Amino acid sequence: MFADLSTPVIVAIALAAGVAVVLSSIRATALADIIADRTRMGEAVAGAIILGAATSLAGIVVSVTAASQGDASFAVSNAVGGIAAQTVFLAVADVYYRGPNLEHAAAEPANLFQTVLLIGFLSLPIAAMSGPEVAILGVHPVSILMVVAYVSGVALTTAMRDQPMWRPVKTSATREDSPEDEEEAGKPWGRQALMFAGLVTIMGVSGWIISQAGSVFISRFGLSSSLVGALGTAVVTSLPELVTTLTAIRRGALQLAVGGIIGGNTFDTLFLVFSDVAYRDGSIYHAASQTDLFWLATGLLMTVILLSGLILRQREGPARIGIESVLIMLVYGVAVSVEVLFRG
Repeated sequence: MFADLSTPVIVAIALAAGVAVVLSSIRATALADIIADRTRMGEAVAGAIILGAATSLAGIVVSVTAASQGDASFAVSNAVGGIAAQTVFLAVADVYYRGPNLEHAAAEPANLFQTVLLIGFLSLPIAAMSGPEVAILGVHPVSILMVVAYVSGVALTTAMRDQPMWRPVKTSATREDSPEDEEEAGKPWGRQALMFAGLVTIMGVSGWIISQAGSVFISRFGLSSSLVGALGTAVVTSLPELVTTLTAIRRGALQLAVGGIIGGNTFDTLFLVFSDVAYRDGSIYHAASQTDLFWLATGLLMTVILLSGLILRQREGPARIGIESVLIMLVYGVAVSVEVLFRG
């Protein structure tokens, strides 16, 4: 369908899809904040589970479509490239935030726990790629383990929100997670949930359009799948995370902002599970390239730096941003340079 269209037309359609994803994500952020207040779920949990999963849908569609078409590298690089891009978006948000340090102000046990989970989820695919080539009906056992671990992690995150065993030290810069209007708690939220579902559908359709455009560019211009996936479709489909993060900060929902990125990254690791099922030539981990492994390691390193920032809670930093944000940007910049200069 897209293969018969001219390049300018494909670019225009892909840009329109990207705009649709961004606009939908802006409204979805406001709805997620309302749902978090009315269900007493809390911003960090809502960001990690509801908003993170919703804004990741476009990326899921890209990876699954690529995997079903037999392009394993495109599917994997889109997933892990998105994790790296979204982490650097959090550093950008730290610059945008007018307080002393975003990770300091948004201190929340649920975000710390989600980051620890993310490190584990990024380690499992690395083990699968470097381990023996085993698969059950074409699906690697690691994929099954990741699904079980994700469900368990969501349950533990929710329990941590309801009955926290420790709390971060409150400082003058700490922004507590509490409803803006106490009267909001307990109100009906079915209408907001339906609107949220409609926006998610738009994001999913837009993701399919972007995946088709990416596939055409790979074949038409002879570009590497990892380059298009990690720095093309991954960045475009990750824009909702940037938009929702900045929108949440403007609304004062700092836990939602940070939790949306971390939760989105955690959910993004499931791209690999869905892609593993869709890829029918064996396990997708064994078909992935060394470049995909490079982006996995990059995402893992950036997540470790993020966790360090969440724990240290730096008050001041260079140009009013945390040192962890500076390091995250530096790591991502080096990774992009390696991809473009040595692999592109």
